[in-house]
Amino acid sequence: MQGKKDYQEKLFAQFQLSERIPKNNFYRRLKGVLDLEFLYMLTRPYYGESGQKSIDPVVFFKLCLVGYLENIISDRRLMAHCAMRLDILFFVGYDIDEELPWHSTISRTRQLFPESVFEEVFTKVLAMCVEKGMVAGHTQTIDSAPVKANASMDTLELKVPEEELDEHLKKVRAISAMDKEAPHRKSKGDRSDKGQRSVTANDNELSAIKGRNKKWAKDQDQRPGAGNKGAKYTSNKTHYSPTDPDARISVKPGKARKLNYLSQLSVDTAHHVITDIRAYHADGKDNQQLQDIVQRLQRRLWQQGLVFENCVADTGYSSGENYAFLESMGLKSFIPAHGTFKGGPDNFVYDQGTDSYLCPQGKTIPFTKEFRDHRTGTRKKEYRARKHICTGCPIRSSCLGKSAQEKKFGVTYYRAEYFRNIARVESPLGRYMKGKRQSTVEPVFGTLTQFMGLRKINTIGLAQANKVMHLSAIAYNLKKYLKFENEHPKSGAGKLALPLFVKIMVHYVKSLSPAHGKFTFNF
Repeated sequence: MQGKKDYQEKLFAQFQLSERIPKNNFYRRLKGVLDLEFLYMLTRPYYGESGQKSIDPVVFFKLCLVGYLENIISDRRLMAHCAMRLDILFFVGYDIDEELPWHSTISRTRQLFPESVFEEVFTKVLAMCVEKGMVAGHTQTIDSAPVKANASMDTLELKVPEEELDEHLKKVRAISAMDKEAPHRKSKGDRSDKGQRSVTANDNELSAIKGRNKKWAKDQDQRPGAGNKGAKYTSNKTHYSPTDPDARISVKPGKARKLNYLSQLSVDTAHHVITDIRAYHADGKDNQQLQDIVQRLQRRLWQQGLVFENCVADTGYSSGENYAFLESMGLKSFIPAHGTFKGGPDNFVYDQGTDSYLCPQGKTIPFTKEFRDHRTGTRKKEYRARKHICTGCPIRSSCLGKSAQEKKFGVTYYRAEYFRNIARVESPLGRYMKGKRQSTVEPVFGTLTQFMGLRKINTIGLAQANKVMHLSAIAYNLKKYLKFENEHPKSGAGKLALPLFVKIMVHYVKSLSPAHGKFTFNF
């Protein structure tokens, strides 16, 4: 017989949320393992003694984690999503007839708590992963990626007072047809300070910017992306964002210029657990931030009882200062050197004993002094020959050029550290480490940006961006934690390897005895 369902809403109903959530549900399992009770004591100093009660700090963090687990970066959309999910209501401790906090409460509470609170939660989750055996600690891979800031390129302002705007425009940029057609869009408010509005470029940099802009203005209408308003000629030296002054203009090959933050990430190679993450200005170089990352990372691993031994990163982190720093910290670096690195002029042979070079004609070029390269700020050593040494040399014209009277060149102060690192990188272990880096930290970044809410920073300021990155990393580690099973491999490979291991050990023990006597093994 055909059935027909007639629905009539009941005035009263008996309902228990816990009975409706399956035992293997993700959020039910997460609720059972995640203990955030320590947050009450940790966040108490940031509340007053009187007034209306604010959102529970544990509920706040759980709601934030849900946003990154569900890849939702809008607080308003997050609240609407949570209200429709029984398992999420159960996870945050709300019943079906309770009203969830207002979305603006999430934003205000995120601003209320300092970065240290978010880092403490991250460390707590990392400790859970360490206790479960997911983190080895000895090898850490480091990488960076830009994350889009919550600001538009259309609102960029020049770093000059308004009365000097026309004069400054003539100095640093060329007005094109597109600039005349598309009026500049003013920002509603300016959050920058006087230092952020000041021009940071020197005369040479301004001249270089002017030259590039003239060339770009000439062929702007013909090049790809000319119709994009964000394709104007901008530089961090001459422009700032009044919407988010901490955001910086950056670009990747094949990508449009955007206002970004830089996310620096370190991942343990054992089971791809994130061990450190932090937000930096997007106009900084990776090699300028490595020492800060390593110091923070080593301290965190030490607190967890782990020993940090190998630091693996790409060429962007290469510098002599970094190699020397890692050696002073007792760490082995596996960071490929830049292709421009040279241990001295071509065909010149270095003599370590006398700290000098031998030229192709067998003449000695001695060390003369140390100095700082004014362009890069790096520490270098100068080697210089006397004038009479080069007099009458058969290769003088090709070696010195037209005007020089003596051979002089600079070499990085950290030449020995460079070559020790290069030897490690080119070794079989170094090639293995390169593969581990590519298969470890790069997929983690892809997961965070595509599936864990890190495709865009939905807050303003560097401190707030750091909180967002920590929340995304916490959500990632928790997901790995629930999936991890500390069991023997089910493929049977371990069982096949056991007899071979026993056979090798028996042969080894017998080889220790001159008489090759009989041994008995009791298992």
